[in-house]
Amino acid sequence: MCVHPLAVLRRALFSPAGATRLSRAVARDRRELGALARGHGVALVHDNTSVVMSGRAVAHAAGVPHVVHVREIYAGGRMASALWPLMRARLLRADALACISSAVARQFSGSSRARVIHDGLPRAPRALDREEARAAFGIAPERPAVALVGRLSDWKGQDVLLRALAEIPLVERGAVALMAGDAAPGARDLPRRLEMLAGRLGVAERVRWLGFRRDVDDVWAAADVAVVPSTRPEPLGLVAMEAGAAGVPVVASAHGGVAELVRDGETGLLVPPGDPSALAAAVRLLADDPELAARMGEAGRQRVQEHFGVERMLAELQGLYDELAGTQARG
Repeated sequence: MCVHPLAVLRRALFSPAGATRLSRAVARDRRELGALARGHGVALVHDNTSVVMSGRAVAHAAGVPHVVHVREIYAGGRMASALWPLMRARLLRADALACISSAVARQFSGSSRARVIHDGLPRAPRALDREEARAAFGIAPERPAVALVGRLSDWKGQDVLLRALAEIPLVERGAVALMAGDAAPGARDLPRRLEMLAGRLGVAERVRWLGFRRDVDDVWAAADVAVVPSTRPEPLGLVAMEAGAAGVPVVASAHGGVAELVRDGETGLLVPPGDPSALAAAVRLLADDPELAARMGEAGRQRVQEHFGVERMLAELQGLYDELAGTQARG
């Protein structure tokens, strides 16, 4: 095993001095990792995320193909959108782009280099006792529980769920929100602002702030519905995949890769992004019809098992590796 700090694009490097440091780091990676790759006779170089900046230089130094795993959608933020034309041109110089969803691949306008290889779920959630899980979170039997798992961020939709809780359909049912996740980098004041919003909306008593959790199986066990109300497109939506594997129906924003996971009306419901009323109506529909929710949850479990297994992902990646290595050998 070799542990080596990589040249990675970070917001802190968006300055002339930062650009100089990044350039030096790329040169270091090319020299040191290129020599390592040549010495071990590697067949290709695979960047596991598109913000690794030195993979192409290392692959060139070793004389092997270069694969970039694209796990990001660059629309949304002002800085990301401004840099996207340059980033896109850089990425398209790779021999192949392994995109985790069709939504990610569409950023490359039909380029043959972009291949859709959906991520696989590393493990299925453990089945836990529902009553015990709900009791641990202080949820009364008659109240529907809505789980939102993910970092607290200005685009993950925690505020949308709080506003949905204040809508009449969920007020009438006394719905409880399970908010699992800590603050994203650069959003350290967001938990306080969200708690203040919950207070102003009059829903604070119905929100459980769970913070970071190493194991969210108890959250899925307690939940009647999982929500992914992101206001920017999700590249794929691992949370929706986990909820599906746990048999929990998902209500998600109808954009990005999560719309490839959630089949509207079959494994869950899709709603317009940033629309608390639509989110509340969808959650209420599932809360009022446990049989429908159970059917959707079971359909979601089967869909994850059949289409989003890690073995399938690894086989598709291996096929891409074999194709590129074979092309190089023929060349």
